[in-house]
Amino acid sequence: MHDPHIERMSAGETRAAGGLALVFAFRMLGMFMVLPVLATYGQDLAGATPALIGLAIGAYGLTQAVLQIPFGILADRVGRLPVIYLGLLVFAAGAVLAANADSIWGVIAGRVLQGAGAISAAVMALLSDLTREQHRTKAMAMIGMSIGLSFAVAMVVGPLLTRAFGLAGLFWATAAMALFGMGVVALVVPRAAGPLQHRESGVARQALLPTLRHPDLLRLDFGILALHAVLMASFVALPLALVERGGLPKEQHWWVYLTALLVGFFGMVPFIIYAEKKRRMKRVLLGAVSVLVLCELFFWAFGDNLRALVLGTILFFTAFNLLEASLPSLISKVAPAGGKGTAMGVYSTSQFLGAALGGILGGWLFQHGGLATVFLGCAALSLLWLVFAATMREPPYVTSLRLPLSVVALQDVGLAERLRAVPGVADAVVVAEEAALYIKLDTQQVDRAALDRLIEPTGAH
Repeated sequence: MHDPHIERMSAGETRAAGGLALVFAFRMLGMFMVLPVLATYGQDLAGATPALIGLAIGAYGLTQAVLQIPFGILADRVGRLPVIYLGLLVFAAGAVLAANADSIWGVIAGRVLQGAGAISAAVMALLSDLTREQHRTKAMAMIGMSIGLSFAVAMVVGPLLTRAFGLAGLFWATAAMALFGMGVVALVVPRAAGPLQHRESGVARQALLPTLRHPDLLRLDFGILALHAVLMASFVALPLALVERGGLPKEQHWWVYLTALLVGFFGMVPFIIYAEKKRRMKRVLLGAVSVLVLCELFFWAFGDNLRALVLGTILFFTAFNLLEASLPSLISKVAPAGGKGTAMGVYSTSQFLGAALGGILGGWLFQHGGLATVFLGCAALSLLWLVFAATMREPPYVTSLRLPLSVVALQDVGLAERLRAVPGVADAVVVAEEAALYIKLDTQQVDRAALDRLIEPTGAH
């Protein structure tokens, strides 16, 4: 096996990854920019109650969760581009609807429609069509970084845009971003030769049931659901706490989020390195969830002045960024060979469900018990997650590979079984219709020579 990682990404692959990362970033900006401002500015809308503001914050998650996997399957049928264009158009239409709304119900309808443009799976599938095997992880990482970055930018730009142009202006900017995203797809992203049959990049129906029955994957799915529920519910309460308890005008909230996100980003890096290098991912996960519980209790007990609220927000985002970055990595380690695409599909559906649940729950708790009840509710949910996560096994520290197989190798019935017997190989699956082998191996333990002897004679290269 020659090491394919030495080759660099081609210009086409770099354009594909960069262009699609931009599309993701614009869409996420549009989703998240309302988070820091809806609780405060939304109070001016006709018919607004805390419960309905919470619903408006989380509403996009409902349609995203429902349509995420169906849109992915549709993209396999009719092609990636039509689904991506349609999704961005629907998203823009939702933003326009919300921009023209004068009541809270209009904003909720707009957010529901925004969420209906559920194109994540189609974008990921197109990325797989346009990148070679050895560069796919790098390309996926670029998209992951763009999502993280757009979240950070949204938390700062949202309050600034709303201060300048009001809530309607914020939604108009979102609509413009979706249209700009369509331009990027049309002008920057190269055309794919055709859809690639690839289990790591999309939902495979055969893998759906085993994924839903996998205890450790379910723990991680519950984790991302809880994390986004806590995020949305906290943002029903936090902006109001900054105004009411911290005495900070809503026009100035941007600097709190900027500080928290910058410190939080640099604060999480050593922990991520420690988790991967020392193979202590479970310990780091449990530590970050514990910090989340303590943050919410801190907001509840001590969040009655600006200094305490800013400190709590910094700690919250350090834990949030760390968890947001490590959960997908855990999914790819725990998912069975050839099941990563399906596991990620279920995972992102859980994430959007959590966002919807958190917004609705946060608004309802605030309406019935005020700020303190929201923070206590978030602490309780984080604690429940901690209990679930504590029973998880230490994840296998493995790398996933997909290797093409020759006709001769495909006829070798016992190949996967013999590969699984090689020390350091965690799992191996032959997928005949793709003429490919999916294998998960521990690079520190695996006997590469033994692996080569099994695969090389088959003409796998």
